[in-house]
Amino acid sequence: MPHRLPHRRVLVLLLAAAGALAALPAHADPQAALAALREPGTVVLMRHARAPGVGDPAGFKLGDCSTQRNLNDEGRADARAAGQRLRAAGVKVGKLLSSPWCRCLETARLLDLGPVVADPAFGSTFRSETSSDDVTAAARRVIADWRGPGVLLAVTHQVNIQALTGRSTSSGEMIVLKRQADGGLREVGALE
Repeated sequence: MPHRLPHRRVLVLLLAAAGALAALPAHADPQAALAALREPGTVVLMRHARAPGVGDPAGFKLGDCSTQRNLNDEGRADARAAGQRLRAAGVKVGKLLSSPWCRCLETARLLDLGPVVADPAFGSTFRSETSSDDVTAAARRVIADWRGPGVLLAVTHQVNIQALTGRSTSSGEMIVLKRQADGGLREVGALE
């Protein structure tokens, strides 16, 4: 007698996986993302570089890096390399914003793409006392107001990028967004 139940499970899993993939935004190739970075008004959301762990330790203090989850040596090297790649590609950053969390500030500084401004609109909402809706709305306003010159680059957290774009990112990944005629943003591609 054939084993129908396992085959059905496999089929259901395959169909579910195909549906999940179809629901994800189409990501353009890195070359399209790099080309968009040379156009005025482009917005980049970058997840901070590698910082082992999840969230922050209990009782962390925003102004005290010794109490937070921070970049490791790989993360620091990754941030430097990302900045070097953007400079080599001729990307002009008009404004470089960062979450006030130390791992984001350090990532932004190591990019070496210009002065870094801490902006709570890109602060972590993971287990935060601040409403994630309020933080996301503030980030949307900052993004909506950006016209250039150059690129707006915001170094932030996975949870914030997910709230803004609907997708998850890996450490150091950059999501490149372009403004549409209706004022909305469209993902052009991602750079790692």
